[in-house]
Amino acid sequence: MELNRQTAEAALQEASKSNPGAWVDHSRYVAMACENIAQRCGHLSAEQAYLYGLLHDIGRYAGVSSERHLIDGYRYCMERGWEKIAQICISHAFMIQDISTSIGEFDVSEDDYLFMKEFVANAVYDDYDRLVQLCDSLALPSGFCLLEKRFVDVTIRYGVHPWTIDRWKKILEIKQAFEEQMGCSIYTLLPGVAENSLR
Repeated sequence: MELNRQTAEAALQEASKSNPGAWVDHSRYVAMACENIAQRCGHLSAEQAYLYGLLHDIGRYAGVSSERHLIDGYRYCMERGWEKIAQICISHAFMIQDISTSIGEFDVSEDDYLFMKEFVANAVYDDYDRLVQLCDSLALPSGFCLLEKRFVDVTIRYGVHPWTIDRWKKILEIKQAFEEQMGCSIYTLLPGVAENSLR
């Protein structure tokens, strides 16, 4: 099945029916952030970036879960022949390529855990993986936000883990790398970011 805006929007719409929640609006803002930053970068396809951002959490279609949504999303996309977004369904949660850096619970089988562990360790990340990792931290369900606001939002929900600070540092490194490529702050590309961050 061809991955384009129509099929991606339809997939998200269907997933939102099976598991309604704030993750759907969050995904839309991640997609818009990915598109805006990719457009400014020049070497990335804004359309592809939008699709990857839109579907990074598609595994949530299967219901409320923690890290299971990563493998559910991977399988969902692989069944449709969407290999890159299948990778991003897992890679977006591991800006540090080590499964032990997870902040969630591995509500998966032992076989699935071992698959994910090997997958994360051996995945070859490109700027699309890194872009979704960054934009996942720039989007609340209510709109774009400063990274620090999203960091606090996630930490309140998931708690503090041994890798929390290192994960933040990695996202800040990715932010800096994209800003150097673009020659501007990422925040100039996110309408309403200041207003939404002050709520």
